[in-house]
Amino acid sequence: SVPACCSARYNLALLAFFGFFLLYALRVNLSVALVDMVEPNTSLAKNTTSNVCPEHSSSRSVPRNTTGEKYSWDADTQGWILGSFFYGYIITQIPGGYLASKVGGKALLGFGIFGTSVFTLLTPLAANLGVGYLIAVRALEGLGEGVTFPAMHSMWSSWAPPLERSKLLSISYAGAQLGTVVSLPLSGLICYYMNWVYVFYIFGALGVVWFFFWMWLVSDTPEGHRSISHAEREYILSSLKDQLSTQKSVPWRPILQSLPLWAIVVAHFSYNWTFYTLLTLLPTYMKEILRFDAQENGFLSALPYFGCWLCIILSGQIADHLREKQNLSTVCVRKCFTLIGMIGPAVFLVAAGFIGCNYELAVAFVTISTTLGGFCTSGYSINHLDIAPSYAGILLGITNSFATIPGMVGPVIAKNLTHNNTVGEWQTVFYIAACINVFGALFFASFASGEVQDWAVSGYHLHRN
Repeated sequence: SVPACCSARYNLALLAFFGFFLLYALRVNLSVALVDMVEPNTSLAKNTTSNVCPEHSSSRSVPRNTTGEKYSWDADTQGWILGSFFYGYIITQIPGGYLASKVGGKALLGFGIFGTSVFTLLTPLAANLGVGYLIAVRALEGLGEGVTFPAMHSMWSSWAPPLERSKLLSISYAGAQLGTVVSLPLSGLICYYMNWVYVFYIFGALGVVWFFFWMWLVSDTPEGHRSISHAEREYILSSLKDQLSTQKSVPWRPILQSLPLWAIVVAHFSYNWTFYTLLTLLPTYMKEILRFDAQENGFLSALPYFGCWLCIILSGQIADHLREKQNLSTVCVRKCFTLIGMIGPAVFLVAAGFIGCNYELAVAFVTISTTLGGFCTSGYSINHLDIAPSYAGILLGITNSFATIPGMVGPVIAKNLTHNNTVGEWQTVFYIAACINVFGALFFASFASGEVQDWAVSGYHLHRN
């Protein structure tokens, strides 16, 4: 094989890593800034803090910056503002995958992040104009981000040699977790010492800068790359030669009838249910039940995602090692990693609901739960490329559309189940997430495949009954 260091494919993984880093920073910064954007008394009326656990909040001696504009949005309005992103996000998944297969992923991914950055820069202005404008801007950000994962999958279908898939994809997608890790505490600090508008200005500006590097340094395929070595180009092309289809039309019917694809859909939906429920409600749980202000301690809300980031990088290396050196079949690796990455989190999530007021243990369990989830990146998450490299972007668009529904529905259901903020109510929320996770893992383990499907290679339409 061709050395990895300074190679074009690893440069692509690294630039993609920073792209997804910014993408998630742009996605989660609002949930931190929102606390500062709302007048303190508007949301208090509805929230009753449970008195099961003693308070442990430390009072800061540093004077807090309070120059930012404040808005009187009630809890429902805030819910709409936070959810509006997903309404845009779900619309562009499948079109994003389809477009990427036609025009290439480079421009699509580049402009997806560029558009999201520009709308982020406009967020403070939109908030001033009124809540409707803010919701519209967030939905437009969702539209921009919706094309990015399918576009990236589509690019990897022509860039990633099969035995390096787990490594390359886990590097590029791990940026998303690190973006969450860095931007949660950093947004908190920016709000604290400066003013919430800078949260949007700083991350938005970084996104625009990244866009120019991306457009300048990256190409859609190894053939079109300016500075790739001859050896590397040959290595990538020869490794993929029997896997790609030259068919111009997309075989929609066999795609939608493919059981291995539905195995990914179910796993993806189940995993995201837990992921989104935690991402949006963990600070609430810590604050209302454990009486522990995650806002003051952004580092603790970021810890689970840091664990997940480490796990994604490491498990990507392990997965390819098992496939290449230990000769484990691709499907065996994908199934094992998915089982670890979904049943592990379910166990620790339920445990987190049962440890009472020990918030160190609660943080530890939630961290372990989210960390183990990182195994899924080398499990179901890149299985699209195993079963149909030519249509990977479209397949990811399909599974991600289903997997966005938990982002819209999960937190709403959880909010409805926890009206009185009792520990029992939260246990129910954790139970539901855990059951969905276990079901998804078992479904994937039963029906997944690691082989390129017949309909995904050239000449398929010749020998169809």
